[in-house]
Amino acid sequence: MSFTPLLIFFAAGAGVVFAAIFFSRLLAPRNPYPLKNSTYECGEETVGPTWIRFNSRFYVVALIFLIFDVEVLFLYPWAVNLRKLGLFAWVDMAIFIVILAVGLAYVWGKGDLEWIRPKGSSTGSAKEN
Repeated sequence: MSFTPLLIFFAAGAGVVFAAIFFSRLLAPRNPYPLKNSTYECGEETVGPTWIRFNSRFYVVALIFLIFDVEVLFLYPWAVNLRKLGLFAWVDMAIFIVILAVGLAYVWGKGDLEWIRPKGSSTGSAKEN
């Protein structure tokens, strides 16, 4: 078995990475003025500190949304071809939806979908300060 195509693939990938780094260093400004390096938000001057700690609950909700959103994308091709696929595919997708529902019930029961938690609540993945 020849590993030549695999080596060519990795060499091409490494070449793209090194080319991107090379051209970014070549085209980047050498000594940018202080205003260029300042932090801004939507074109406005920032008010207060720019490095603040966000509650991890925002990230947890975003990840949960992405997981369920991507998994729901599997429903579209199944629904389009349901008549061709038959009863086996229907049962298979019903099991898939039940698994998603159990996952959603678990996350909901854990309290990770709530933006505001009562003080002293230690359920879920985010800790209150």
